[in-house]
Amino acid sequence: MAGQAIQIGELARRTGCNIETIRYYERIGLISAPLRRGRYRTYETRDVEQLSFVRRARELGFKLDEVRALLTLATDEAAACAEVRDLAAAHLHDVRARIADLRRMERVLADAVKACEAGQDPGCPLIQTLGAKAGGAGQDTISAAPWARP
Repeated sequence: MAGQAIQIGELARRTGCNIETIRYYERIGLISAPLRRGRYRTYETRDVEQLSFVRRARELGFKLDEVRALLTLATDEAAACAEVRDLAAAHLHDVRARIADLRRMERVLADAVKACEAGQDPGCPLIQTLGAKAGGAGQDTISAAPWARP
């Protein structure tokens, strides 16, 4: 494909990105602006590679500013692998924190679903869980919905 010009639809097909996402990435400067041949945007091999890189980074959960930093580091021959590692390590820390949050959510929801299955409570335990007062980080208590009418 060296030197072969493709249009945005083909770029989308080859990278798995939708056309609107490609245009958005162009607008914010995350990927290079395409060449114009007449009214059409045309892309080259480097554009497929760059967009594929962006897509893989986004699939791993990197934020747009992190992807931008990774792209800069990827094209900077003087960049040390340690810089990339540091960025990835910080992202890994965030991912692990989100996983811990998801596990807490899972416990609360599992308890509420289990209580609903028992059918012993006068109110719906899941509704009560959603209406629980936030008394502190990670509090897993159930209380009556404060807006509910008596």
